[in-house]
Amino acid sequence: MGNVMRDISRRGLLGMGLGATAALGLAGCDSASGKASDSGTPGGPPRKDEPGGGPSREPEDKPIGDGSTADTGKQPHQPEPERLEPGQTPPQFVVFSWDGAGEVGNGLFPRFRKLAKDHGAAMTFFLSGLYLLPESKKDQYRPPNNPVGASDIGYLTDEHIRVTLENIRLAWLDGHEIGTHFNGHFCAGSGSVANWSPAQWRSEIDQAMSFVTEWRTNTGFDDLDPLPFDYRKELVGGRTPCLLGQDGLLPTARKLGWRYDASSPGGLQVWPSKKQGLWDLPLQQIPFPGRSFEVLSMDYNMLANQSRNATQSDPANYPGWKKQATEAYVQGFQRAYETNRAPYYIGNHFEEWNGGIYMDAVEEALKHIADEQHGDVRLVSFRQYVDWLDAQDPAVLEKLRSLGVGERPPGGWRNWLKASTEEGAGGS
Repeated sequence: MGNVMRDISRRGLLGMGLGATAALGLAGCDSASGKASDSGTPGGPPRKDEPGGGPSREPEDKPIGDGSTADTGKQPHQPEPERLEPGQTPPQFVVFSWDGAGEVGNGLFPRFRKLAKDHGAAMTFFLSGLYLLPESKKDQYRPPNNPVGASDIGYLTDEHIRVTLENIRLAWLDGHEIGTHFNGHFCAGSGSVANWSPAQWRSEIDQAMSFVTEWRTNTGFDDLDPLPFDYRKELVGGRTPCLLGQDGLLPTARKLGWRYDASSPGGLQVWPSKKQGLWDLPLQQIPFPGRSFEVLSMDYNMLANQSRNATQSDPANYPGWKKQATEAYVQGFQRAYETNRAPYYIGNHFEEWNGGIYMDAVEEALKHIADEQHGDVRLVSFRQYVDWLDAQDPAVLEKLRSLGVGERPPGGWRNWLKASTEEGAGGS
C-alpha cells in the first residue's frame, strides 16, 4: 500500500500535538497501552501486583553514566506470563501506545497515566529521543540524509523537557514500557526514513539512546531524579515515523536484540507472526462506522478521514466525529473479542486536534474495553504482550494464526484449541 503524504508542517507540531504523517485511511505515526495482569477484573480495583496496584515504589538507584539513568532492579507491576491450557479461550490482549510521548503542558501525559492506573492498564510510550535534547544543543543531532540539527518535529522547551522526564520516570514506575519513536521524524523527500539503510538506522538509534541516557549532561539539570531504568535493557521495540522504513530498520533491530517492531502499516486483526526474527505488531484496519472502508487504528487516521488533515475544523462537526472515532475503536475491539481474539493495537499522540475529540474517544474506548463485563481482557504493553507470546506453545500460536479477521474457531475454543494442543503433544 502506498503512503499518500500530507502537507501538515512537521515544524512546531507540538502546539497541535505530537504530529503524524500517513496514508489517508492507511497509515499513521507516533505511541499507547493496557492491562498487565493475567488475572483480576479490568475496571475493578487492581491487585497489588498489577499496574496501578498500590503506590509506585521509589527504588534504590545505581547510577549509570552521568546519572541520567539508573539501574533500579526489576520493573514494578509486571505480570508473569502464563501458557494457555488445553482448550482455554485466549485472553483478549489490547495495547494502547503513544508516539512521541512528550508532555508539552497540556496535561495529556499525566491524564492517560491516571486513566491507566484507574483501570489496571499498562501502556507503551514510544519516546522521541529528541524530546530530551535542548534546542540549544541541536547541533549534536546528526540525522541521516538531513542537515545537522534538522528535525520535522519541534524541539521542546526546557520546561517541557523537565515535565517529560518526570512523566517518563513515573510511567516506568507504574509498569509502563518505554520504547522509541526515534528522533527527527522525517517522512518526506530524500531524507525520509523510508530511504534509510540499516547502518543509518543504527546511527539514529545510537543517537536516541544517547539523548535519553545523557540528558543530565545535555540539559544541565541537576535537580531531577534519574530515569529509573537501564535504557539499553529497557528498549526492545519501537515504531518508525509515519510507519516507514521497516525493511531498513529490522536488520539493525535484530542485531540489537530487539524483540518486536510496531512499524508495519495496514495490518489486519489477526494473530501476529515474526519478521526477520522480531514479532511484527502493526497498527490494524478496523471498522469505520458509516463508511464503506476501514481505517487504521490511530488518531491521525481518524483525523485524516474526517477533516482532511485540518487540526482545527468547524466545531459543529466535533460531536459526530468523536462518536465515529469512539465507535471505530469499540467495534474493532468487539470484532476481535467476539471472534478470533486477535490482539488489538491502538496508536495515538498526545494531541489536541479538533478540540481534543480523539483523546476523548480513546478514553471512552479504553473505559469500555476495561469494563468488568470483559473479565478476560488484558490491557498490556507491547513488551508484556511479547513476553506472553514467547511463553506459548508454537503449535498453538500457529493454529491461532489460521483464524482470519472476524473468524470464530470452528466448534468453539474448548474443542478447537484442545485438539491443537493434543496434536502438538502427540507429534513431539
